[in-house]
Amino acid sequence: MNFRKRYVWAFLFFVPVLFVGVFFYWPLVKIFSHALDGERINDFWSFLLSKSFRQIAWFTIWQALLSTFCTMILAFPSAYLVARFSFKGKKLFQALTTIPFVLPTVVAASAFMALFQRFGIDHGAFRLHHTVWALLLAHIFFNLAIVIRTVGSFWAGLNPEVEEQAKLLGATPSHIFRKITFPRLVPALAAAASVVFVFCLTSFGVVLLLSGPTRATIETEIWRQAVWRGDISVASVLAVVQLGAVMVMVLVMNFLQKRQAVVENKVQSTRERASKKVLVGNIVLLGILIGLPIVILVERAIGVGDGYSFQNFLAMADRVSLVPLSSLVALKNSLLFALVAAVLAALLGGMASFFIVHGTRRFSNFLDFGMMLPLGVSAVVLGFGMLISLDSPPLDLRSSWILIPIAHALLGIPFVMRTVVPTLRRIDPSLRESASLLGASPSKVTKYIDFPIAFRALGVGAAFAFAISIGEFGATSFLPRSPDRMTAPLVLFRLLGAPGEALRGQAMALAVTLMVITAMTVILIEGSLFKKETIRSDF
Repeated sequence: MNFRKRYVWAFLFFVPVLFVGVFFYWPLVKIFSHALDGERINDFWSFLLSKSFRQIAWFTIWQALLSTFCTMILAFPSAYLVARFSFKGKKLFQALTTIPFVLPTVVAASAFMALFQRFGIDHGAFRLHHTVWALLLAHIFFNLAIVIRTVGSFWAGLNPEVEEQAKLLGATPSHIFRKITFPRLVPALAAAASVVFVFCLTSFGVVLLLSGPTRATIETEIWRQAVWRGDISVASVLAVVQLGAVMVMVLVMNFLQKRQAVVENKVQSTRERASKKVLVGNIVLLGILIGLPIVILVERAIGVGDGYSFQNFLAMADRVSLVPLSSLVALKNSLLFALVAAVLAALLGGMASFFIVHGTRRFSNFLDFGMMLPLGVSAVVLGFGMLISLDSPPLDLRSSWILIPIAHALLGIPFVMRTVVPTLRRIDPSLRESASLLGASPSKVTKYIDFPIAFRALGVGAAFAFAISIGEFGATSFLPRSPDRMTAPLVLFRLLGAPGEALRGQAMALAVTLMVITAMTVILIEGSLFKKETIRSDF
């Protein structure tokens, strides 16, 4: 019995470790070996000191800084509304602001391309397409939800008595905000800004589609060097730089989030009703920043000639000459890959979570850190690493379809763990002790107590993994694939670059379809999935 228990614990530990070790850490090792190889070390330093690298690095940094600043400014009024006021439809308001954050990047880029075309600013003297302004708008669109949720929830929990006392002493509202409110919000603002900055720093799809061929970030340049030019050495150098930058920012984020958590005890207080002026102002602002691109995307998808029909959606079943398969087949591929990725992420994330909660502390901490690290590495770097490492026996997966869902599962596992681990830790130990006293074996305790309680969290994590996979573009754009196994985001990328109104209409229809699937998944995550948690007592 003792031997069997050790075998089970070893299985729960080594299977996730082996999976992540082979498909995540080994690709990272190959990236470093390509970039820092003894024969190439001089090329490594010469490229880092070159003018072209300085231009790429500078554009990557300043666009991320400017995008972060604009996002923080424009999201602040909505964070104030969510934090300080109550109003009808508040939960719906918060849910709608979250939708852009979970949209696939190619769908968001499609929405802005449709917006620019609809208002005639996609070309000419006053065009926005293929400008840095298009990139900024897309980054704001994506990241508003991060600031609203992070700052809004933190602000809502601050004790209002300090401000009320200052008001009684005669302080003006502006003085109270500058001297009392804003300093207390700094930890949350810094935490939100650091997250937004990392997302803008590692942005790939929207940069590739909206900023134009003359502008490149480190992410897009990795793709261009590896896929277009076949220069693995330069791509490896860029990947190492990107890894270093992201790791530094992850450490900064963790520090700021810990500071945010302990800076002040949070309280719940009664909120006053939002005035019509504040509510309407926020709705108009977010309607322009978030709603308008989505509405125009839908309008362009159903627009045919001078009227409206579902012709573009029906055309998704037709194959066009510039793409090796139809949009409908690509969508089926994406759904299949997403399903496999969700299952892999749920199984491996669930196993790792159970070991982290119930295993020995030393190995638990090791597994927790090791399995969460893929969350801090960009999908582009992951895809590039898999491209150069899984190309020879016994791990020659270049022609295997499983490589895509494996990459997607690596991105989904951390989300599974971050939903399952807290759930398992909240289980009352007395339940497990009572079951053991009644004669239940450890396996039955797990089967009838741990698993039923954790099942909902496991489902939510799997749904997150599914949503990530269905719209994943960065890693997938690197992976070798047969033409008949292309995913919907890749086909959408090709359609958006093709001339002709018919192909553009089909691209918009595919983008809307992906948007609807993602939105439905988010609704399931929010509570429609696995509503009931039950514990069986028949040991």
